[in-house]
Amino acid sequence: MKQLRLWVTGYRSYELGVFTNNDPKVKVIKYLLKKHFEQKFNDGLEWVITGGQLGVEQWAAEAAMELKEEYPELKVSLMYPFSEFGCQWNEQNRMLLSDLESKVDFCASISKQPYQSPAQLKNFQKFMLDHTDEATLIYDPEYPGKPKYDYQAVQQYTENHDYPVTLFDMDNLQDTANEFQENLGN
Repeated sequence: MKQLRLWVTGYRSYELGVFTNNDPKVKVIKYLLKKHFEQKFNDGLEWVITGGQLGVEQWAAEAAMELKEEYPELKVSLMYPFSEFGCQWNEQNRMLLSDLESKVDFCASISKQPYQSPAQLKNFQKFMLDHTDEATLIYDPEYPGKPKYDYQAVQQYTENHDYPVTLFDMDNLQDTANEFQENLGN
């Protein structure tokens, strides 16, 4: 079975109106991602690779880490577009990122320089596309946000490469919220 490396990205927490880690939306998104990762694990998922942005990227890493009890061979990687990523965040958010870094299997920056230009973000996208086998985005083109740039890069890449993409939009999130309520009663 082919070993699958999955790039996961999506909305920032503020774009979803999430300002605390105990927001019910976080539970729903992590529930969706865990189900998705379990399905992908049966298809050979070996690595969940994501950035460190607050929101979907960090929740994806957390969800994958929680699955390691059941799937110990699953590996999680945080990849940053530049060095000193997150250094401008408030102390609480820097601590969350630092804690996550200490738990994942691998963490590195694509550029060894601190942020200097948007070219570093383009290089990050190219690196992620070249070093993963498919992508999962929690993003809805009808509700643009920061993930729009990753979505566009993925769409462009798929024109010339066999690169499957799973897109979870707002309807998927609502369906998952309904399922979550029915199954878990939270």
